[in-house]
Amino acid sequence: MVTRGFTGRRPASEVADRIPPGQSLTADFPVLSAGPTPRVSLEDWSFTLKVGPRPVKRWTWEAFNALPQTSVTRDIHCVTKWSKLDTPWQGVLVDDLLTDAGIEPPTPFTLAHSFDGYATNVPVADLVGGRAMVATHYDGRPLTPDHGGPARLLVPHLYFWKSAKWINGLQFTERDEPGFWELRGYHIYGDPWREQRFSGD
Repeated sequence: MVTRGFTGRRPASEVADRIPPGQSLTADFPVLSAGPTPRVSLEDWSFTLKVGPRPVKRWTWEAFNALPQTSVTRDIHCVTKWSKLDTPWQGVLVDDLLTDAGIEPPTPFTLAHSFDGYATNVPVADLVGGRAMVATHYDGRPLTPDHGGPARLLVPHLYFWKSAKWINGLQFTERDEPGFWELRGYHIYGDPWREQRFSGD
């Protein structure tokens, strides 16, 4: 994993209760990736919702951006021990994707898939009820490729590797299948408040 731009510091007392154990506060937005940054044109971008191997709904960039747009401000926490507070995002809630597709979650688990072949597992319960979105904007601007643009998953209450960059689909799975980092020793769930960084934590 590549990490750039992290200059951590101890949190001020007024925000200390927002910083999980073992984390340091940063005002920067470090860039992390498992490999080269893909460059995905908006004409080539699409997002597909699948149940197992079966596609149930696919959106082009234009159709995706015609869905209801939601803005949220959330704290985020990286497994490499930085936290960033009050990050502003805009995109489409997973709830609104399901509504547009006309389905209820058919299984308890998902895999998020990305254009570069990356995948990560996220339980359905952590995606619905306004807890997660497919984000297209950060701080009022389109997401840059380094930060996952054109679109990334945002699951802010879990370690940030779960917020898959360059996302192109969500796949419902019957079991909690490990993704890229989970197969390489990262925790299957990744709760920052329980310091679930690695398998066995």
